[in-house]
Amino acid sequence: MTEPSQKRRATPKRSLSQEVGSKAARKLKARRNSGQGVWFGLGMMGLIGWSVAIPTLLGAALGLWLDQRYPGRHSWTLALLVAGLVIGCFNAWHWVAKEEKEMREEQDDDHA
Repeated sequence: MTEPSQKRRATPKRSLSQEVGSKAARKLKARRNSGQGVWFGLGMMGLIGWSVAIPTLLGAALGLWLDQRYPGRHSWTLALLVAGLVIGCFNAWHWVAKEEKEMREEQDDDHA
């Protein structure tokens, strides 16, 4: 596997002005986004947590309602709680994957 310093040598040389320009652009972008670092991360955790919790709680509530109206041998509450949890986890996974893809595309645009 090649080291990052070897990769830099393998690519065509960039002029000093291009190198300085790209570093300056990265610094400016980092300064613009620095205010959202901690709060953005906490917001993301909260959003992901709620995207799992809400379908789980809705499934449990629907299951309780069904168990009261139509009692049976099997528990609707447990089945719909698990179904809500699976839906919530899939929703969170989908959202995180979309955000990661956007971040990668943004990084690729910065390096281009």
